[in-house]
Amino acid sequence: MGKTKHTGPMKLNKKPQPSLWAGMTPMGIGKVKPKHIRDTMKVAWENRDNARYAYRILTEGVCDGCALGVSGLYDQTLKGPHLCTTRLNVLRLNTAPAIDDKWFEDVEQLRKMDSTQLRKLGRIPYPLSRKPGEKRFTRLTWDEALNRIAAKMQAIDPKQLAFYLTARGITNEVYYTAAKVARFLGTNNIDNASRICHSPSKTALKRSLGIGAASCSYKDWIGTDVLIFWGSVAANNQPVSTKYMYAAKKAGTKIIMINPYREPSMEKYWIPSIAESALFGTKIVDDVYQVNIGGDIAFINGVMKHWFEMEEQEKGSAIDHSFVKQHTKGVEQVEVHVGALTWAEIERSSGLSRERIEEFAQLLANSKSGVFIWSMGLTQHRFATDNISQVANLAMLRGFLGREHCGVMPIRGHSGVQGSGEMGADPFVLSGGDFEPRNRERMEKLWGFPIMDWQGDTVGQSLENAHLHEEHERKLKLFYTSGGNFLETMPDPDFMQQTLEKIELRVHQDIILNTSTLVDAKEEVIILPAMTRYEQPGGGTSTSTERMVYFSPEIKGPRIEEARSEWEIYIDLAGRVKPDKKEWIQFKTVADIRAEIAQANPNYDGIQHLTEKGDLFQWGGAWLCEDGVCPTEDGKGQLFAIDLPENRRTEGQFFVTTRRGKQFNSMIYSEVDPFNDGDRYDIFINEEDARKLSIDEGVSVIAYNQYGQLQGRAKFEDVANGNIAVYWPEGNSLLPKGVYESHAKIPEYNSTVIVERADVFHAKKDQKYVENRIADLEMSAD
Repeated sequence: MGKTKHTGPMKLNKKPQPSLWAGMTPMGIGKVKPKHIRDTMKVAWENRDNARYAYRILTEGVCDGCALGVSGLYDQTLKGPHLCTTRLNVLRLNTAPAIDDKWFEDVEQLRKMDSTQLRKLGRIPYPLSRKPGEKRFTRLTWDEALNRIAAKMQAIDPKQLAFYLTARGITNEVYYTAAKVARFLGTNNIDNASRICHSPSKTALKRSLGIGAASCSYKDWIGTDVLIFWGSVAANNQPVSTKYMYAAKKAGTKIIMINPYREPSMEKYWIPSIAESALFGTKIVDDVYQVNIGGDIAFINGVMKHWFEMEEQEKGSAIDHSFVKQHTKGVEQVEVHVGALTWAEIERSSGLSRERIEEFAQLLANSKSGVFIWSMGLTQHRFATDNISQVANLAMLRGFLGREHCGVMPIRGHSGVQGSGEMGADPFVLSGGDFEPRNRERMEKLWGFPIMDWQGDTVGQSLENAHLHEEHERKLKLFYTSGGNFLETMPDPDFMQQTLEKIELRVHQDIILNTSTLVDAKEEVIILPAMTRYEQPGGGTSTSTERMVYFSPEIKGPRIEEARSEWEIYIDLAGRVKPDKKEWIQFKTVADIRAEIAQANPNYDGIQHLTEKGDLFQWGGAWLCEDGVCPTEDGKGQLFAIDLPENRRTEGQFFVTTRRGKQFNSMIYSEVDPFNDGDRYDIFINEEDARKLSIDEGVSVIAYNQYGQLQGRAKFEDVANGNIAVYWPEGNSLLPKGVYESHAKIPEYNSTVIVERADVFHAKKDQKYVENRIADLEMSAD
């Protein structure tokens, strides 16, 4: 895709620059901030029983936390060692001993624990089974477990079978094998963790630019004129990235945050591995644009509207006409569309004034380069694909593509998830291309067996299929999940529990227990112990946000005796389901899988040569769409005219969104958020909004709507007026079930709510009052 190769890590400018200091207080003493030294000591204590193994994982393995792509202690962006508390927190998943057998004797005792407490019990030691009504787990042999699963698969229609793979340290080899096994077994119902985070990013970038990944590299952050974080709190979710931001600030880059909540971690951060920052902190963002939740499309339409108005005064003052003419199409439709929008409707939807929107538009117009970075703030909406295409519109109109210090980047929060779709563990794709006739034919020739031509369901759709009538061809009867906890990641937890209970056989292939593994199934729950990426014989690979494919070696250390490599489990199971055809699905070693991946996905040609610690390559080169040429049929990017979404609320209602604290996915590591001192049940609200409702800080409040309610404490934070934020997954009870984005099928993670003091809510809780208030919400919901 691109001819320019990544040039490797650059030297970090560590010369002190007091103008960037967050304050004069050494190490931020007395400030609300992460306690990096304390947290590191805590992790060291937790891993004291396997300290040497833990050290080898950190210094030899590829990080199984976020997708920045730190290999050992080093990456391809900046020279020098990198380490963060997110990676340290996840470390115990790899070094923990097996769960004591006694815990399997009483499932009710386990059900009293939350997922954090269950995680601390240790690793799953051997295959387990539990049927409805049984009070304990029964130990199985591997043969017993896999034969039961195979028999069930043989007894049902393949459309009644679904696979799901999470992103917890899973390797490309496992994703590829699972994708191949699913199609071998006759089902296209296979999905991965990107469905609930970045699936719209891939969908939007594909339709706008013909690509399905970040167009640039992390190095492009450093020295770009403007670096924009859109609905992304990288300082919290990808802490090592703060070093890149520090380097960018030193290079003169302006950093902008677009988010309803003025996130403290993006304002100031104490970077522990840089002496200057560790002592005095670093001011990161230069400005914050506090859009409404769901107001981004209006905001971007306003930016483009102003650009076209600027062009009327002076051609070339805002739009790169040469780039647009040579490398895009659809500009005329966009100009007509935004010209017809009124500033009043743009302001109302975005939550920003015309003056602020024009200010941002002017900043971009005056910049010669820019990188747009986004995360769940843009993707977890029912109009998410349009959100991302709007960002692509900005990049194309300014020519911020295919060259140094420019690009679009969906920043990944999990180390394995970028490769999941690229390996084909997705209902809409096969490895190397979309799920369409030409690519199916290509993969059938490679694999030697037919691939069913029916469209598979996403994980959300598959789970809801458990509620179909018994004879329906798509009623979910067997759900096979490699990691994941849908009680804590999907909207409406109560409905999700009912859903899990309706499935006849659930298989949880994992390294630890979580709350979902304790939910009854209609016939049986089987739990299979998996190896981590560091235990996988022959090592494994993972793909970072910037498309770097890293080799992570097998690391010498203690093992859970009966845990098996996940790819081997899939192969063994497939052979038992179709014993007469198992030769079609065999791999002898993990190196054999990499060799086949190189054939299946041309972008991954080179993965077959990754065999040692430090081996890596970047598929697609430093920049996709290099020199503006997109991998589309005509080589051009597509500009889209996008309508304002129906995102209404009536007086007294709030837009609500979910946010992350000190956690990794749904795994909570602290009840207190180190960046704002927030409790997991705090409801973040603007002080002005709270005063109108006679709500004082710290009082008990209830946020409620037609989906559910959340009781917590009011916490005054700098949130855009008319918006509130709650923690995820605690706030999932406020989210609608069964609402999916039309293109990528990501669930909706936003809604509107009423907020009241708890005493007022309970005092007025006569049924008529509550029903009337909720009816108002239903009338205004989309």
